[in-house]
Order: sequence, then C-alpha cells, then structure tokens
Amino acid sequence: MTMHTNVKKEDRESILTDQEVRDLIKRSQDGDRTARDHLVERNVRLVWSVVQRFINRGYDPDDLFQIGSIGLIKSIDKFNLAFDVRFSTYAVPMIIGEIQRFLRDDGSVKVSRSLKEMNHKIRRKKDELSKKEGRAPTLQELANALEVTVEEIVQAEDATRLPQSIHETVFENDGDPITLLDQIADEDKGWFDEILLKDALNMLNEREKLIIYLRYYKDQTQSEVARRLSVSQVQISRLEKKILEEMKMLIHK
Repeated sequence: MTMHTNVKKEDRESILTDQEVRDLIKRSQDGDRTARDHLVERNVRLVWSVVQRFINRGYDPDDLFQIGSIGLIKSIDKFNLAFDVRFSTYAVPMIIGEIQRFLRDDGSVKVSRSLKEMNHKIRRKKDELSKKEGRAPTLQELANALEVTVEEIVQAEDATRLPQSIHETVFENDGDPITLLDQIADEDKGWFDEILLKDALNMLNEREKLIIYLRYYKDQTQSEVARRLSVSQVQISRLEKKILEEMKMLIHK
C-alpha cells in the first residue's frame, strides 16, 4: 500500500456517513476483506494527518504511513460498535500509538552520520584535552582544537543526546520514586497541557474548530453561535457537548 497512488480521487474526496462507516466495520469484523480495504482507502487522509505530526523525525513519510495504516487496521478490528463515538475519534489514538511504538522500538531520533562522527571527535578531543590540562575543556577550547564553531559543537552534542522521559525516576525519597514530571512545579505545567490541547484541537474539523473558537475564545453564547452557523441553539448545545467529549478522550487517551 502506498500513500496516495492506490486510492482513487473520488474515494479520497467523498465522505462516508457515520452509519456507512459502522456498516463497513461490522462487515470487516465479520471477515469481509473488501469492506476492510474500502475503509482503509477512505481513511487515507486521517492516517496522513497523524503522520504529519512525526514528519521531522528522520523517517520516510511513506514508512510512517505504512505503520499508521497498521494502527488504522487494528482500530477497525477492535472498534466496539456499541460505543456512541465516531470511528475517527477511536482510530486516531490507535494510529498515534502504533507510530510512537515504532519510533520507540527503532530509536526515538534519527541522527545524521556527520553529526555522529562529529560527536565522536568531540568526545575524543575532550578526553585528550582533559588529560593534558587536568580539567574539562571549555566549548571555545574544543571548537578551536577541532577547527569548528561553538555552534557546531553544541548542535552535535544536542543531536546525539538521548531524550529523557518525563516519567524517568530522578531519585527516591524514602522509597517513593520521584520522576522528572514530579519536579516540574505546578505553575510550570501549563506548557504540557497546552500541547495536549493543541493536538486535540488539530483533530477537529473546521466547523468544530469554529464552534470552540466562538464559544471559548470569543465568549459567544450558544444562541449567538447558532445564528452564525444558521442552526438551532439545541444543535449547537449537542455539538459542543460531543466535541468536548471527543477532545477529553484525545487528551486523556
């Protein structure tokens, strides 16, 4: 399966109703291979939208798409038709999880050969200068010895430094593990919540984003939003409740 070539334009552009999706899922779970393939083709854009979040990790987008498609297929097989939730809301965390698992197992960051070689040179030169001077060399001393800039030294060291998990134990306090996340003051956790909220908002369609924008950024009433969208206040109330529930599921997945 490739990213776009095997999907007809009309299939990519048309939209299935929720009931049509559920019917296809039921047929797929009953062993209908054609129904499963049809669902996969119709959700190409959903997989691709998730792949965009991981595009700068050093992996070929087509490879990430293949991995994301595995997550999509798993979500088709495991989706509980008794749930009153859209399939895309259930599928997105599954696709994300499959890609994250692949990145974790394969190495979280791909570093270029030139940066790796530079880092090896830096380590060797550090050892050499430390033995010679009896102390750790400064960045400028390293840069001068290797005939490179300080910025190149910093870039090479940062690129090859392993990322640290926010759940990694830093030390233990009377037997209780203290993680990096525990050390972040409560008032500084806003950045983490902001990332989760932004990701959840990006999963909404344009109409849903507009409703949230008008209600929570422009502080408009449901009646005002209803007039703006030419629908009833009751419809806005139902839509808003549904959107918030979906966002809550994405944030706390």
